[in-house]
Amino acid sequence: MITLSALGSFALIVGLLTLTPGLDTALILRTAALGHRSRAWGVVLGIQTGTLVWGVLSSLGITALLTASHLAYTILRWVGAAYLVWMGGRMLIPALRRSGSAESAATDAAEDAEDASDVGDGFRAGWRRGVVTNLLNPKMGAFYVAVLPQFIPAGAPHVATGTLLAGVHIVFASLWAAVLIAFARALRTTLRKPSARRVLDRVTGTVIAAFGVRLALGD
Repeated sequence: MITLSALGSFALIVGLLTLTPGLDTALILRTAALGHRSRAWGVVLGIQTGTLVWGVLSSLGITALLTASHLAYTILRWVGAAYLVWMGGRMLIPALRRSGSAESAATDAAEDAEDASDVGDGFRAGWRRGVVTNLLNPKMGAFYVAVLPQFIPAGAPHVATGTLLAGVHIVFASLWAAVLIAFARALRTTLRKPSARRVLDRVTGTVIAAFGVRLALGD
């Protein structure tokens, strides 16, 4: 069975990884800042679902096969990059075109209506976005392949231990996501102003698209 020392070391690694600003942070903050609380939690749980899948697959040795296969890794990397660029572009392009006129007002009205239905479909839409974003990121798989086996003791049940370690990562990430959502909700009034919303979409869209480009370039 895994020792408390090894569990603590793994918690430290994933804790630092969680606190490092990245794609997940940008996605959660943007969703929560626009007032979509249910959708934001959908994104969080979608991301953590992906983390659990990567943890289980790494425990089974499947992700090791993925990273060992140059073709499979390249295909996943390009699909993930295309998805991130597309998602970032969907935020960035309308924000660059949008003015403070009727178009902006119409967009605000549409997003306010979206808030009203956020309890149901918004959560599912957020979950889909979170899980797809996570599973199409081959660097998550590479991270688990590189780190997880080092913390699974010889003779220990791989799937159970790997799931336990992934659960530690999920707990840390969920707690940090709760802080991010609370922070974004506190600034909701300011960030929902048309001018602030355009800036938020431009920044978030640029960050997400940049992650896609970086992923495509293999950096």
